[in-house]
Amino acid sequence: MRQVLKWAAAAIAAACISAALPFAVGHADDAALASPIFGVKIPDGYRDWKLIAVGEETGLDELRSVLGNATAVKAYQDGAARFPDGTVLVKLAWKRKPVAGLDGAFITGPATTVQVMVKDAAKYAATGGWGFGRFIAGKPVDTAQHETCFACHEAHASDHDFVFTHYAH
Repeated sequence: MRQVLKWAAAAIAAACISAALPFAVGHADDAALASPIFGVKIPDGYRDWKLIAVGEETGLDELRSVLGNATAVKAYQDGAARFPDGTVLVKLAWKRKPVAGLDGAFITGPATTVQVMVKDAAKYAATGGWGFGRFIAGKPVDTAQHETCFACHEAHASDHDFVFTHYAH
């Protein structure tokens, strides 16, 4: 089982870039593609960023990976207690797809969401310095979905600068 889990984690990481293709956005400067409330957009070139960590959300039956820009990676590598302005994290999510014949192993299925966190302490002072965006098929979801972002991060990740993901070494 341990070998199967290692294989599944490797498959998630390897699939990160190729499975993210459905999330590509061709017109990132289009205001209609910005998240409500925060104005966050899916960043250009995020598919080339470094992998921070992978995970799964069993309640949603999803596999997830978090990518970070160079500022995020450096902060993680330096063990920073707080992330500097300019940090951007992108979480990609897919439905889990069981691997036939390998009980308990999963690969990425259909893409579900892209979620973006942008650190700008002045611009997003009311939400711990973070702006949030949640996107389906490259388009932002409704305002009500964005209103819940910070409340959840504040309740469950305030001890890590409102970021759930820890660096996977």
